[in-house]
Amino acid sequence: MSAGRPFDGDAVALARHCIEDMKAEETVVIDLTGKTSIADTMIITSGRSNRHVGAIADSIIEAFKDAGIGPLRVEGFPACDWVLIDAGDLIVHVFRPEVRAFYNLEKMWGADRPKERLAG
Repeated sequence: MSAGRPFDGDAVALARHCIEDMKAEETVVIDLTGKTSIADTMIITSGRSNRHVGAIADSIIEAFKDAGIGPLRVEGFPACDWVLIDAGDLIVHVFRPEVRAFYNLEKMWGADRPKERLAG
């Protein structure tokens, strides 16, 4: 485990730590429990550019590998318009803002419902 990255067994907390550390923007955590069998939690966040999206995704992937979380399925490299990290019970989407607006996953998965929350 890399120094400065706390891990207590909670993949969501580890992902959020990386996201905050990398200065990602507009992070939303969506509880999928009871909505789908694909995962329990989805995190959606944005990077300012393709390079920023790639750096955020790399940070999360490395932290997960260091913590023994996996196997990971990753899509979206090298373009980095949108990188998907599937860690089983957790799915992380890292978007450029305009791509995020186009797909609008928050609306699809009901992030606007009161029980969902904006990470902060």
